[in-house]
Amino acid sequence: MPRASAKRPSLDTLLDCAEQLFAERGFGGIGLAEVAERAGLAKSSLFHHFETKTQLYAAVMARLLVRIEAELTRALAAGGPPVERLERWLDTLVDVLAAHPTYARLLLRTLFEDEELASDLPEAKEADGALRRIVGAALRLLREGMGTGELRTASAPHALHALLGATVHHFATGHFGEELIGRPLFAPSEVRRHKAVLKGLVRHGLVIAAPARSAPSRRRP
Repeated sequence: MPRASAKRPSLDTLLDCAEQLFAERGFGGIGLAEVAERAGLAKSSLFHHFETKTQLYAAVMARLLVRIEAELTRALAAGGPPVERLERWLDTLVDVLAAHPTYARLLLRTLFEDEELASDLPEAKEADGALRRIVGAALRLLREGMGTGELRTASAPHALHALLGATVHHFATGHFGEELIGRPLFAPSEVRRHKAVLKGLVRHGLVIAAPARSAPSRRRP
């Protein structure tokens, strides 16, 4: 046990550096030697942890997705009606992406580099499992809301895809997004504003408003 714990700081440093490099340039844009150099490790030390770049990439994505899953699971566990849980789920996802600027870009890059995770590596299986559980929980929530009549009947996968696009893509757009909005994407004020926009999309696009109560008619004397 002491020997394993002594290795942990170097592994965390290695994953942090790899995460930053993969987010900046994608899977094909970096080499293992560059990751080791940025982490301050000898290349032999890197190979002690990861034999291939694919394994390292999968480990980075697994760590990222497991962390996101943990936060989203806690958000849903707080309870409440479907609309309340959906808005809290979106708020939490925004908070996680805002706190970790590399996450959104890595998630988008993975959509185009998903073949790098398509393997039997334990790290790839861990990443895929976390992603499936995240998506599965969100789909169940949407379907629950549609079943109770709180949300409009629609394709739950399409609705989730649109919400994820509006959430993840926003934080991955970099300079384009900042020029469009006119402010830093990760500024606290803009994070709050984006949460409000997402809630507006949910409330006006998915939520079925309760019928307005008509005022009681007054009888003439």
